[in-house]
Formats: sequence, C-alpha cells, structure tokens
Amino acid sequence: MNALDAGMFFAENGTTPLQIGTVSVFEGPAPEYPELVREIFARLRLAPRCRQRVRTVPFNLAHPVWVDDVHFTMEDHVRHTAVAPPGGPAELHDLASRLLGRRLDLTRSPWEVWLVEGLPDGRWALISKVHHCMVDGIAGIDLLAVLLDTDPDWTPADPHAWTPAPEPSTRAVLRDGLADGLKGFAGQATRLFTPVLRDSVATAKAVPAYASRLLNSGTSSLNGPTVVSRRWSRAHAGMDEIDTIRRAFGGSVNDVALAAAASGFRDLLAARGALTSSSVVRTLVPVSVRSTGERGELSNRVSALLCDLPCGEDDPLRRLQSIRDQMDGLKSSGQAAGADSFVRLAGGAPGLLAAAARTALRLRQPLIHTIVTNVPGPPFPLYSMGRRMLEMDPYIPIAAGLRVSIGVVSYDGGVSFGVTGDHEAVPDLGTLCAGIRDGIDELLKEVPSVPAHWKEDRTSSTREERT
Repeated sequence: MNALDAGMFFAENGTTPLQIGTVSVFEGPAPEYPELVREIFARLRLAPRCRQRVRTVPFNLAHPVWVDDVHFTMEDHVRHTAVAPPGGPAELHDLASRLLGRRLDLTRSPWEVWLVEGLPDGRWALISKVHHCMVDGIAGIDLLAVLLDTDPDWTPADPHAWTPAPEPSTRAVLRDGLADGLKGFAGQATRLFTPVLRDSVATAKAVPAYASRLLNSGTSSLNGPTVVSRRWSRAHAGMDEIDTIRRAFGGSVNDVALAAAASGFRDLLAARGALTSSSVVRTLVPVSVRSTGERGELSNRVSALLCDLPCGEDDPLRRLQSIRDQMDGLKSSGQAAGADSFVRLAGGAPGLLAAAARTALRLRQPLIHTIVTNVPGPPFPLYSMGRRMLEMDPYIPIAAGLRVSIGVVSYDGGVSFGVTGDHEAVPDLGTLCAGIRDGIDELLKEVPSVPAHWKEDRTSSTREERT
C-alpha cells in the first residue's frame, strides 16, 4: 500500500465505514445470479487485487501489504437481492443506503457486488462497493470498467482456474515490508524533497487566507457525531445542461457542480432555519494527482483543496463566479501538489501515519463541513452481459465529523450527484438533492439562448421529482 491507502485502512472504525461505491441501473432482463457470478469470476484475472486481502505488518513497521486470500469464494463477494415493491427510486435508494453503508469485512478481499432485481420495466441494478484503501474515485471507475463492456455483443467469458499463493509468514511480511518501505522512501525522499520545499512556499503563502476563512466556522448542523447507518439519494443533470452553463459563463464542469451543490446546501440551511447572508459551507474538493501512466493502478492518488460554497449569496451567477475565482486561484497555487508530496513523505513513518490516520478521520472537527468529489466517467455507454447501463450513481463515505458528502460522476451524457448523509442527523437529504437540481435550473434560466420551453420543462420535472 502507499501512504494514503494505508491511512484509509487504519482510519475505519465502527461508525466510520470507508467504502466507496456505485448504484448502476441496467435495461432488462436481469441475468441469472449464477450467470453473473460466473461472468465476474472470469473477469477477475484482469483485476488480481480483487482476490487479495489486507495483511498488516507487526507493530506497523511498514505499510500493510496485499496477499492472496486463501479462503476466497465468490459467494462472499457477489450477492443477490431485490427491492421492495413497487421498486421505484425511493425503494432502490433505501436498499442502496443499507447495503452501501454496511461495513466490509476487512479479513477478506474488501469488495462486494449485489445483483438487484424488482425494478420497473424489467430493469435491474448492480450495487457495488469497494474499500477506500484499495481505490480512489478514478481507480474505482477503472475497476468497474473491468466488469463491463463497450460493445453490446456479448460472449460469455471463459473462467480460468485460480490457485492462491501460499500465505506468507509473519517474518516474511515484516522483512519484505521493511525492504519495500525503505527502498520506496529512499527514492521518494530524493525525488520529492525539492518539490516539497517548492510547494510548501505556495502553501505557506496561503495560510493567512485559509486562517481567516477558517475563523468563520459556518453552520454547526453539518458537523457532529454520526451513527453507522447512512441515507443515500441522488440528483441528476444532463451534460448538455452543464455545457450550456459553462459556455455562457465560463468555468469547468467541476465549478458548475460545486455551484449546484451550493444551491442544495442553501436550501437545506434555509429549511433548517440556519441560513444567513454570510453562510458558507466549507468543502473539501479532492483533486487527482494520478499521472497518465498510473491509470488502471488500484490505489489512492489524490490530494485536496478547500472551497467555501457561498450559500448565503442569493444570486446564482455570483455563487458560480465566487467558486470559479476560488478554484482558479487554488489550482494555480500548487497547493494540491504540495499536500500530495507531504503525504507521500509521511509514508516513511508508517507507525506514525497509522496513528495519525486513526485520529484525523475520527475527529469531530467543525471547520470543514462537507466533501464534493467529481470523477469523470466514460462519455459512452457501457454494457453488462449485453444489457446497457442506463445510470451510474456514486456513493461517497463520510468521516471526520462530516454528516454529508456528495459524489459527482459523469456517464454517457449525464451527470449524477450521489448524496450520502448520516441516517439520524440528515433526515432531510431530499431537500439537499432537490436543491442541487434547482441550482442547475437557476443557472440555465440565466442563459439567454436556452429556449423558454426547455426551462419550463426542467422546472416542471424538478417539481415532480421533489414531490
């Protein structure tokens, strides 16, 4: 494991399950369960990590390692269930909340796929989850792609026999872990020392601005203790809608997504009676530092920036402009690269990293209120056993005192906002989701070239979704 992988592994506890996931809906008919098991088993040769489990090193003298799971069985990882009647979005979201929020068994390979039947029109779903110690968002999309095809013409895969490597001894794990750790740290220290010095200057320059912003702790209702259960729902926009807004007002897909999230939190705070003209929701925005050559590697290669969502601002264009200005400044500062360099160097002290990870993600800190992470998915359709995937909605965990998280994934002309909330503290998750969709509609109404009937159709559909 790299340093961030190990941090994700050690940070989990009873009320902080740290898996990421997707809820993918397919056109019918649903495959037979044994057929799906056979297909996934045949494809695991393309993702050997999925037949491995985590093995810790004595006294955390090195990062945990991956070893073949000698007790691996497909039935532990591929499950079968159905939504309650009538099988609509509410029932699917309720099932996804329960399955995605349930902790993975870290004594086995940390992933699960659930075949879900009972959706209308013969449709079916795959609910998949994998522990964050194995993948970040981009690697998670890469892993999902292993199970899917770009061609609707499907030929059943040919399973290959698999024999796990013998379980290594404790002495071997310790010896190899220390050797790999020393080798890796020596190379990284030399390679990263100069970038750390350079990037730390940019980070230091930003400290006064960050400090002044952090003094405004924002609204307290978004932070606090959590239980193990989760709520999950989603909002949706078309990529054509996002592009229309970008062409009119500038900015990136991520900027528009953050502006939509700001609208959602504005509505949530207003419904709670906590909205003021100065309300901000401080958001952790993960930034990929994965190089082109690292695509396909199952690991975490991500840093993060902080953006204040100006929820107290009632003008949607001013909210978007504020977010654009912040993100442009943060990207040009090199702070994301500096944070990544520090994390990788910190990996040279695995024991301290393990203790720090346990502490950091379990803190009930009041300064960061949410996380909004955007992962670009494939812009073309994917298929499972010849059935087209119609939707792909993300699930992002919550930790460190956060009670809400938002994952954003684009797929085949659509953009999905998967929203996770603590089950007890966020019973009003639907208000946030409806507000995200309203945020897109508000910005579209400001675009002069958008036909009036399109705006009216979108407004009408939003009302129906909220109802």
